[in-house]
Amino acid sequence: MISSFKRNIPWWLRIGAKILLARLPVPYSVWKRLHFFEHGDMNQPQKAFGTVIDQARLAGVLAVGLPLPTFATKDQEFNVLELGPGDSLFTTVISKAMGASNTWLVDAGAFAIKDIDSYLGLINLLRKNGFSSPFVQDPQTLCDVLRECNGEYLTEGVISLSKLKSDSINFCFSNAVLEHIPKNDFEKLACELKRVMKPEGICFHRVDLKDHLGGGLNNLRFSDAIWEGAIFRNSGFYTNRIRFGEMVNIFESAGFDVNLPRVIRWDSLPIDHSKLDILFKQLEGDDLLVSGFDIMLKPKKVST
Repeated sequence: MISSFKRNIPWWLRIGAKILLARLPVPYSVWKRLHFFEHGDMNQPQKAFGTVIDQARLAGVLAVGLPLPTFATKDQEFNVLELGPGDSLFTTVISKAMGASNTWLVDAGAFAIKDIDSYLGLINLLRKNGFSSPFVQDPQTLCDVLRECNGEYLTEGVISLSKLKSDSINFCFSNAVLEHIPKNDFEKLACELKRVMKPEGICFHRVDLKDHLGGGLNNLRFSDAIWEGAIFRNSGFYTNRIRFGEMVNIFESAGFDVNLPRVIRWDSLPIDHSKLDILFKQLEGDDLLVSGFDIMLKPKKVST
């Protein structure tokens, strides 16, 4: 009912409503229950389970020939980094069950649910799929979950990455997160990812370039001064508006080899070109037509 109602709200009315609602003294947990403000759907055990396995498979970091999905490593340890875990820390439990040594979960705030029943539901799902529980006994608190799974939850956004050791991560992934990284922080993010990845490490990110207002490009109507201002940036609909080609160039400049296993394009521009801000009118049409893509990053080999 609520989802159907939301789909019928025009993009411009969504902006106005979110600007207003974001300033009310209402806890995020309430907005989450009402589906007005949400940080993804990784709080659903089946969705989280499928996402971690799917992205690990696409990145090629799973062992071959084993009956259960397990991380493949030549090292004594295999470390996982998730950007933007959103409303749960399920990844640390799933990764531990798949053989990860340590997991870091980095977000822009402490959004993760603390309801332990949700984590027990995930544990039951893992057991049903043939995995051994990573817990000697069922956890009682979220702190128990993190401790037993060697997980660490960091909630200061890109700054949090500075707490990770260089050359420490085997596998990094995110699902519709990169487009939400503040524009001014994106190059720093790329450089920090390059620093923390092991030489043979792999990043796999799924990027959604649609406007998150109605599935078009209405966010490109606004000037940078308005869109990057505090009102728009802090109202729950912000995306950095970094386009496909620019994002690829940023990662290449940071020292990654880039592979693009999937690129999705609109057949035609979902907005009248004349309605675009001058910043985007000058872009080539093919770049604007990209609505989403998967990007795989590997640190460039250093020539000797």
